[in-house]
Amino acid sequence: MPEHAHHDTYDHLIALLDSSHVEHRLIDHEPEGGTEAVCALRGHPASEAAKCIVLRVKVDRRTTRHVLAVVPGDRRVDLDAVRALFGARYVGFSDPETAERLAHAVPGTVLPFSFDPDLEVVADPDVVAQPKLYFNAARLDRSLLISGADYERLAKPRIERIAARA
Repeated sequence: MPEHAHHDTYDHLIALLDSSHVEHRLIDHEPEGGTEAVCALRGHPASEAAKCIVLRVKVDRRTTRHVLAVVPGDRRVDLDAVRALFGARYVGFSDPETAERLAHAVPGTVLPFSFDPDLEVVADPDVVAQPKLYFNAARLDRSLLISGADYERLAKPRIERIAARA
């Protein structure tokens, strides 16, 4: 994916926040995409981070869906819960190229938002319940802080219990 496409995703996000009058804070930091490491740089517990993973969901032999799973940073995605949610035969992590294409971001910078109609967002209830929700803003060197309630209002994710203990 061209570098400018990632900047377009960042610009799209900021425009959405500004046009929706959502209170947010940008946080500049050293380039980092790993959840634990970036939480340390930003100075907050991992439970306040949104970990975003693109999944491949094979519903049946002919139907494959892509899901953006959003869970607290100190948890992991429960693949069995996602499989049950979609009545799927198989759920696994998307290959990096597909994830990058659908998320319009490189690994480590995937937003908890989808700007692609082929990528459905499913967020764990513990994500939207966070008073402070941190995530990389489609860039390795800049993060965003918004409330979980504002995130839910803007992203309109499907809210389902999909997180498991790490």
